[in-house]
Amino acid sequence: MCFFSSIFISQLASCDGDSENIVRRFRVETGERSDKEEAFWTQGKDDICLFGSPSTPVLENPEYQTRWYFKYFLGKLHQNYVGADAEKTSFFLSVVLSDSNTQGLQQYRAILWRKTGAQRICLSHTPNKPLTVKSILSNFETLDRIEKGPKEIFTPDIQKDLLLLEEQEGSVNFKFGVLYAEAGQTTDDEMFSNEVGSREFDRFVNLLGEKVRLKGWDKYRGGLDVKGDMTGKYSVYTIYEGHEIIFHVSTLLPYSKDNKQQVERKRHIGNDIVNIIFLNGSYEDHCNFKPSMIKSQFTHIFAVVSYIREEDAYRLSLFSEESVPLFGPSLPCPPVFHNHQEFREFVLVKRRDSRVHVFRLTDFEGDTGNSLVRTRSDLREHKLERTKGHCDTAKDMPS
Repeated sequence: MCFFSSIFISQLASCDGDSENIVRRFRVETGERSDKEEAFWTQGKDDICLFGSPSTPVLENPEYQTRWYFKYFLGKLHQNYVGADAEKTSFFLSVVLSDSNTQGLQQYRAILWRKTGAQRICLSHTPNKPLTVKSILSNFETLDRIEKGPKEIFTPDIQKDLLLLEEQEGSVNFKFGVLYAEAGQTTDDEMFSNEVGSREFDRFVNLLGEKVRLKGWDKYRGGLDVKGDMTGKYSVYTIYEGHEIIFHVSTLLPYSKDNKQQVERKRHIGNDIVNIIFLNGSYEDHCNFKPSMIKSQFTHIFAVVSYIREEDAYRLSLFSEESVPLFGPSLPCPPVFHNHQEFREFVLVKRRDSRVHVFRLTDFEGDTGNSLVRTRSDLREHKLERTKGHCDTAKDMPS
């Protein structure tokens, strides 16, 4: 695996064009092998280039970004428990015995729902030797001691409540911006003013997901209007690993001939944490993209995509705001994808993982995080009051 990373230092401008004294640094992944070390650019009258050492890519297991309760528990025989830890803070535990895998083996999946978030583990299953609730809890490193319970929950609404809790974790539904750029365009005013995209762009958008009619749409809408076509007639939607994804495609959002800045388009794409920039140009156009071309203080990730007609392949590079931790999967070397379905898979996993990392930054938790804490607290206290029966700490799991 080869990897090359640079840092761009950019001065941003506000949406009305006024320059701001805000310096943002972006790490760029190109996947290219380079004899140079890590480069640092600062944009101004003269470009200054410094060098450091290459960064090391981080590979992640996308399994732990999956909606476990939705995918592995819902509709299957499983147990849910409620208890309290040493600090008398209540928690939930969900346990399911999975179906046999390709090797004919079963395993336990367990989710520990706590005030600080959900933790997930897999445990081996031995026939005729079922695990107890206590032994499962002992495998969670952060749970030192149990103060109360846990007791099994039999109320039918618990599954609905846990699904809601999982949805509020911040990593369930995603919205990504998709911006079309023609060759030679260097400002977002130019890019947002492209009324239509090229045939190659349309093929790329169709690869991402299904074109859906917004009016009357009853699934995840990502802030788009579904009543009066105020944000366009169509959008692009897909479901990946239990996550609903909506794409704010620039050419599908309302276009105004009288508005140079295309405020309606920028209102959605400029407020997306992750943007995909499709550059309909040459390799040189691809390499010349800089995050400072896009006037957004909110977007933290830019994925730059271009189509290589001679090879029927896609090229990809990635810009990440410096505060975003390194995340996988790493770009291949060279960062060119000939298999279009593999490219789609890579883009969706990379975009999802990047969105999760950015959401975990303090600035993005805010009211959502406080609301989540309140939901967990209210739900646990309610279940503790309603749960009847004996302590199930030593109860065997299904075998």
